[in-house]
Amino acid sequence: MNKEKIAIMVDSCTDVPKEYREKYNMYVIPLMIIYKDKEYYDGIDITPEDVYARFAKEIPSTSLPSPEITYNTFKKIQADGYKKVIVISISSGLSNTYSMVSSTAKELEELEICVIDTKNIGIGAGFSAIMAGELIEKGLDFKTVCQKVQENVEHTRIYFCVSTLEYLKKGGRIGLVTSILGTALDLKPIISCNEEGVYYTVAKVRGRVKSLKKAQELAVNMAKNYEKYNITIMHGNAKEEADKIAEELKTLLPGVNVCVEGQITPALIVHTGPGLIGIGVQRVNW
Repeated sequence: MNKEKIAIMVDSCTDVPKEYREKYNMYVIPLMIIYKDKEYYDGIDITPEDVYARFAKEIPSTSLPSPEITYNTFKKIQADGYKKVIVISISSGLSNTYSMVSSTAKELEELEICVIDTKNIGIGAGFSAIMAGELIEKGLDFKTVCQKVQENVEHTRIYFCVSTLEYLKKGGRIGLVTSILGTALDLKPIISCNEEGVYYTVAKVRGRVKSLKKAQELAVNMAKNYEKYNITIMHGNAKEEADKIAEELKTLLPGVNVCVEGQITPALIVHTGPGLIGIGVQRVNW
């Protein structure tokens, strides 16, 4: 039920899986992946495998979606008969995407547009888009959907582990994560986004196995604060580890509403490198 003709727009780094993009007819504006010889649209003309294969020769950079593509996507939404748009953006503390979309939205007087800064990254942001889709399907009005999604931002978090901080540092996305983690001690950070949407270190654990276990523990403890919740286990070329964690989480957390699993989008790979594991939780109160 969508009586108010509400559309959902996301940027590609919200990492909403295809099944949910199709279910809720989401419009996607892609970030750009920039190599020395060519630029690519995130998730459109470049795959995760492409990025991994080229790491040995070049670590590319990324940039926000172009204002032109964003404007044209809004016009497409209007042409498709929608009157209102909820835009879900990755954290303004990590990207200028939110600022650019907000600025572009002011040019579309024919549409009522609400842009939500999730203060999060990847499916941690994408959960807000899935929530918006569920609420619209339930028949809630535009203002209420926007309000409920915004209120739930602080109840959504993703904990992630990377094999190395090299990619975050090179991409300028290191945030508040300390780079003093010595190789001799094999200290691994569990990273999340703080209230400002900037990366910070939640904990430091010795070794890969213990770091993954700690991230899982943090997610389980958060989920237990809620009667119902969504969970996610996303990975960057680490499917075997992700599958094992997913199996354990489904046993530990019986109140799951939605469980999202899979490989992260190419633009996120650029900043995290191979070996990422992300474990996320979102409160379900609707």
